Amino acid sequence: MSDIFEFNGAEGTGWSQPGPIIGDAQDTIPKSLVRAELPKWPRASEPELVRHYTWLSQRNFGIDTGFYPLGSCTMKHNPRVNERIVQLPGIDRIHPLQPEHQIQGLLSIFFEMQEMLEICSGMDQVTLQPVAGAQGEFTAIRCIQEYHRANGESHRDKVIVPDSAHGTNPASAAMCGYEIVEIPSGDDGRLDLEALSAAVGNDTAAMMITNPSTLGIFEPEIAMAAGIVHSAGGQMYYDGANFNAILGKTDPGRMGFDAVHYNLHKTFSQPHGGGGPGSGPIGVKSHLSEFLPAPLADREPIEGGGGATGDGYRYFWRTPSRTIGKVQQWHGNAGAVVRAWAFYRRYGRELELMSEHAVLNANYLRYRILNPDPESHDLQDIHAMPVDGAPAEVVKHEFTLSMAPLKEATGVTGKDVAKRLLDYGYMSPTLYFPMIVPECLMIEPTETESREVLDKFANVFLDILAEDPELVSTAPHTTDVRRVDEVQAARNLVLRHPCED
Repeated sequence: MSDIFEFNGAEGTGWSQPGPIIGDAQDTIPKSLVRAELPKWPRASEPELVRHYTWLSQRNFGIDTGFYPLGSCTMKHNPRVNERIVQLPGIDRIHPLQPEHQIQGLLSIFFEMQEMLEICSGMDQVTLQPVAGAQGEFTAIRCIQEYHRANGESHRDKVIVPDSAHGTNPASAAMCGYEIVEIPSGDDGRLDLEALSAAVGNDTAAMMITNPSTLGIFEPEIAMAAGIVHSAGGQMYYDGANFNAILGKTDPGRMGFDAVHYNLHKTFSQPHGGGGPGSGPIGVKSHLSEFLPAPLADREPIEGGGGATGDGYRYFWRTPSRTIGKVQQWHGNAGAVVRAWAFYRRYGRELELMSEHAVLNANYLRYRILNPDPESHDLQDIHAMPVDGAPAEVVKHEFTLSMAPLKEATGVTGKDVAKRLLDYGYMSPTLYFPMIVPECLMIEPTETESREVLDKFANVFLDILAEDPELVSTAPHTTDVRRVDEVQAARNLVLRHPCED
């Protein structure tokens, strides 16, 4: 633990900062707002503060620290050139309230990013306003809701989700006031069309689904599913969290979807930021575009050419005719948009190769874990092998493993294996999701990891399966924070430093 609270300004704790240049600062503060007692904040010198925050940074784990196989989150390398671009003065020193003629460059980037996302998704219009995937889901469902209301079909009050759906899907729909209808997956983990047909009706507003699914398998009958929903008057919503697997190969528009959200902080290389900032734009077909939140970036030609950006266009903010309003302050997360735009412009058509590598890496790692090399691992030493969570020859960008056989044989759970991986310097895979796979670990290696990294991870994973169950079930042993009681920790949060009162 840092000793930052030991620095209370006492003599000898470090060089003191000069006093305020305005003299006694309290003279400028109303007496009603002045504290009776000074807060128990650290009074440390600059080098002491630097050391404290450096110490904190060394306790963090991220994609720059090691392999981060968090399924359905696409934790991949973020090119540093994007950071240089977003820090250019013409981008990072502007304010959202500046007039349009002063931000023509940024507006042109927004417009171009909208176009790029429209092309790769098969949608007709995109808004960049939502700042998270779940907020994008909510926004898209609200657009669908207003579409139905405009058509005099407010009675449509149900949203269909498969049992393999991301948990935010039903949550986003419920926030819009919809009743959630969950349908089971088939024995192969894929969408059950018979169950879908039985669920749709005159009260169906939409279906929310991702493809490939959270099991990492592609839904080959997705167009038929879209036809079933559309025939009942419902809309199709595509969860774009797994977009990394299809970019350049197909798109939601071809599959029959009416709306989609994108995670710029996943597929398009905007860094994850500890729960934010993110960016979750949505794209829609033309019949939903008039309901999109405002504003949208738009442009018009300038007579005689020229213009601030040199491309012959004037860029401006546009409000759709029947907009649902704003879902985010200002215009969305501009920095995230610029980073994703730079990534898209840099790689262009090579983004298809990105998807190919993501799928290749997932299938390679899946094979290496499920087929141990006899020269490296004696199968007799492994207590129990995991079971493939998706009975498919080829998965897409991610795959699932069930640790149920290991639990049955030794008592070691999926959570135990995940925590033991921390001891070896790896971030845990996604744990216990999707819930239709018992003792599930969901693994996504992404396209940016090398074969050497994947080989090492597979070997460590198999090593853990052969370790003493007591050692694994009490892991982690080398991290700064050891195994905690999650229930106790959730119910009794420690939000204060244990300094003296």
